[in-house]
Amino acid sequence: MKQLDFWFDPVSPFAYLAFERLPQELVGVSYSVNYRPVLFAGLLKAWGQKGPAEIEPKRAWTFVHVQWLAHRHGITLQTPAQHPFNPLPLLRLALACGHAGELPNRRVVEALMRHVWCGAGADANDPARLAALTAELSPRRDPGGDDVKGELRACTEAAIAGGVFGVPTVELGERRFWGLDSLEMLAACLRGDPWFDGPAWDAAAAPRSGVQRLSS
Repeated sequence: MKQLDFWFDPVSPFAYLAFERLPQELVGVSYSVNYRPVLFAGLLKAWGQKGPAEIEPKRAWTFVHVQWLAHRHGITLQTPAQHPFNPLPLLRLALACGHAGELPNRRVVEALMRHVWCGAGADANDPARLAALTAELSPRRDPGGDDVKGELRACTEAAIAGGVFGVPTVELGERRFWGLDSLEMLAACLRGDPWFDGPAWDAAAAPRSGVQRLSS
């Protein structure tokens, strides 16, 4: 059985779509998944990137694109009233559902994702909705506790140290597959496509000299 690490933040519509698509893409493959919450904003800061919603034409395209992808794959997707929103309450709730050091299971992650993306356009951080979600999941620990906050920071730091720069990212051994559109590539790797046994991956990823943008 192959072990996968699925790095996610429910603020990302692509992470939601990849979460929903993963079982279909990997039909017939023996695998298990560690669902690892990570603060996407922390990744952006670490790598010096802007999020899609911070560039207006990219924000508009992103939501057109994800609506099309949801339609294409038959997945319900309803953009929340506020986006981007602060995902920290949801990320901490995910970790609080387990004992110290435990990762959330698929049922917990599904509840978080669908709270955001299947909420009929409601605010993901509406206090009444968050209270209802918390009651539904019955966390073992206080989502606002220092231990839970520390675990989320540690998860984010581990992701950055491992080279994770965006969500969703699925790790298989030392290889990382980023984005919804990489799930087909991940499936091919898991099914033994010989391309992954040769030098193609490392050769493609090798650094190349090129023009560097000057700082202003």
